[in-house]
Amino acid sequence: MSLVVVLDPEAESEYEEGFKFYESRRLGLGEEFADEVGVVLARIAASPQFYRKVYRTTRRGLVLGFPYCIYYQIEPTHIRVVSIFHTSRDPKTWQSRA
Repeated sequence: MSLVVVLDPEAESEYEEGFKFYESRRLGLGEEFADEVGVVLARIAASPQFYRKVYRTTRRGLVLGFPYCIYYQIEPTHIRVVSIFHTSRDPKTWQSRA
């Protein structure tokens, strides 16, 4: 049974920024980024405990081919995506939301 994945507004914004950045670098690269993020989100929805905890109750899924991680928490009725995070940024940014 899959749970619904809900992105926090900050995570949605980070995703959009990443998409725009990659698309501006090369036409179609933003779509590749979106596809890889989608693969991780689908895996999280289907098997929420697949990825390990990295901070309190927050888990991390790695986006293949891009320097991004998806930080999420398992709630009773859904998956809460806290951040779609570029790995070069300060982790305190997403940790303050967790």
